[in-house]
Amino acid sequence: MAAGEIVADHREGEGIVARSGDGSRLELRLVLAPDAATGGFALSDVRAADGAAAFSLLLRALEQATAMRTAPVPLSLLGLDADKGALAEALRSRLLAEGLAAGGGAGLDVFPEALWQQADLWLPQARTPFAQRFALTQGRRHPVRPPKPEGVVYTRFIPWLGARFELRTVDVATDLERFNRWMNDPRVAEIWDEAGDLAKHRAYLEGLKADPHMLPLIGAVDGVPFAYFEVYWAKENRIAPFYDAGDHDRGWHVLVGEDAFRGRAYVATWLPSLMHFIFLDDPRTQRIVGEPRADHHQQLRNLERSGFARVSTFDFPHKRAALVMLLRERFFGDRLFVPDGGLPVPALAGKAPALCDFAEA
Repeated sequence: MAAGEIVADHREGEGIVARSGDGSRLELRLVLAPDAATGGFALSDVRAADGAAAFSLLLRALEQATAMRTAPVPLSLLGLDADKGALAEALRSRLLAEGLAAGGGAGLDVFPEALWQQADLWLPQARTPFAQRFALTQGRRHPVRPPKPEGVVYTRFIPWLGARFELRTVDVATDLERFNRWMNDPRVAEIWDEAGDLAKHRAYLEGLKADPHMLPLIGAVDGVPFAYFEVYWAKENRIAPFYDAGDHDRGWHVLVGEDAFRGRAYVATWLPSLMHFIFLDDPRTQRIVGEPRADHHQQLRNLERSGFARVSTFDFPHKRAALVMLLRERFFGDRLFVPDGGLPVPALAGKAPALCDFAEA
């Protein structure tokens, strides 16, 4: 654990333990013990230098507590009474002040749909919304976009994989050969139609990195790159003429380049995590759109299962596309960051993953 990093895990006999430090006696610690009567948790121990540090520990513990809860009900949290001490009272006051919880008396009701909008938990480079100014690009009026980040932009521990998923920006110097191999995979080339040599793909990636409305990303599990994503602002994109694009709507493209990372367990990892990143990156983003091929029925089923609604069908010059849309309210309100149905598990070694593939362009 890096100095200052907060980690949380379930510990038998203790409940959920969130901690931060360097392994010394000065380690910060917070414990949520299961409460059988409510099905929630109770604060049983907190060791922190101040209220801000304790609050960071609490949020990480609550992430762990809600990471697999699909039930659309608040999480009961006890042990924050004034007589539990100043830190407990400070935690209670801040949860109420920031709209993360409600209630009175001995307990609070914590709202997962509010908790999972706390960008600092998942975005290492979380930022305040960029001040709004407008510009024209090819006749389209749109907000001026913020400077693009570099490095890791999203990180999340995935319980059903027992691994960490990350999104990072593309580094042309280190990612070019991998990107070239993925784009020349016949399965990918059939959809993307971008097969070519290293020079072509260097120019492609450098063009995207220079384009203010595009953000090319690499997805990795425990540091192993397996997928490529393009996140774009819809108002400046080719999709804008086909619907009433909002100023902060965003869209995305994807290809999964590594065979070992196909199947439901991985789709249930990267798809909601990518949507989560997009909604957290700018709280003004209320809609995420996509334009998969209209005849890609497996992909459309995956998207519908993930909360996207099919809005219309239209024609690009290169394909007949389905317009799909995911609302912010639906994503957080229906807890779509948690897999619906049975817990997905990775394919066993030596067995092909279930057909749940994406190579959308």
